[in-house]
Amino acid sequence: MTGSGIVLDLIRSGKATTRSDLLEGLGWSRVTLSRRLDELLDHEIVIQAGHTSSGGGRPREEFEVNSALGLVLAVDIGSSHTRVGITDVVGAVLTEDEADIGLFDGPEEIFRWAEQVFDFLLVKGGWARTDVRGIGIGVPGPVDSRTGRLGSPQLDPRWDNVRVRDYLAEWPDDIVIAIDRDVNVLALGEARFGWPELRDLVVVKTGIGVGCAFVMDGNVVRGSRGGAGQLSAPLRDRLSEPLRRLETVASGGTIRDRLVRSGEYVRTSADIVALADDGNPDVLALLEEVGEVIGYALADVVGLLNPSAVIVGGNLAEAGERFVAAVRRSLFGAAHVYSRQSLVVAQSRLAAKAGVRGASALALDALFDPDRISALTRSRTA
Repeated sequence: MTGSGIVLDLIRSGKATTRSDLLEGLGWSRVTLSRRLDELLDHEIVIQAGHTSSGGGRPREEFEVNSALGLVLAVDIGSSHTRVGITDVVGAVLTEDEADIGLFDGPEEIFRWAEQVFDFLLVKGGWARTDVRGIGIGVPGPVDSRTGRLGSPQLDPRWDNVRVRDYLAEWPDDIVIAIDRDVNVLALGEARFGWPELRDLVVVKTGIGVGCAFVMDGNVVRGSRGGAGQLSAPLRDRLSEPLRRLETVASGGTIRDRLVRSGEYVRTSADIVALADDGNPDVLALLEEVGEVIGYALADVVGLLNPSAVIVGGNLAEAGERFVAAVRRSLFGAAHVYSRQSLVVAQSRLAAKAGVRGASALALDALFDPDRISALTRSRTA
């Protein structure tokens, strides 16, 4: 393949940003590369970024993605909390908002709210809908990323077989819309921007629910129908019983239910973290208990995949090291000796921004898909 999309892919990755680096990485002739760069420059997809020193010779011309090309809308839907953001086309967050609205409010309510917030943020930032190039969305349940249709069953049946594009009918057809599981979106954000030095990660999202995602050799592993990473509760001695979802045993939801039964008013995972920040001993004890069960459930995952790190994200992770330490302690106690050697178990580096940055990256990967860009520049040149 010698399309302009291949050139753009290398520039976006940062692996090659000068003509000489691109020639070395692609193995093309200078004439072919010049033509493809001209296509990208003519369509203002990339711009000249200046010059770098070439070690005493003539300065080398550098290229980068044109950040002024447009905007991306990012939506990170959780079980009880949703964050939205607007980024440029290199993934820099320009503005954000959030609310205690989530999965169990249903798709119609969430997307109506998100659309209203985006319209407000666009006007506030001096932008318009015509500036939007893509929309990235994370949803808490399995998604067929090729069709954008959610699987079945979901935790809330209103999401069964939902086609997200149907709730965004007012947006033009030429806007790229990309959808994935919320934990995959979180993992993409952490892998791309939080832990770029590591290629193999297990990422856990801990909130009212619990989700798990895998990044292998830098790529999110989704499985055949978008359902990879659903953790089960430890079996212990009940080998004849069917597997139970981990979140029914150890999650923000189980902590919330126990606190409500004891008379506390708790609705979201953020409420749980607020109580932990206040030093509530019951909440701190419950967080440790839940962290230990999650760590135990991850031991086999670590043994099977041998990742460089287990990254703990989501709202519960914002309770800090006490929660993450419980996950680490239990995981290290149960995992095979070899698989835990040099293993990092740490809190998300991006914290609350991970979902928005991951949703933006998801949309940008679709927007700048090499085949799409090659076809776009050829059709306009022809």
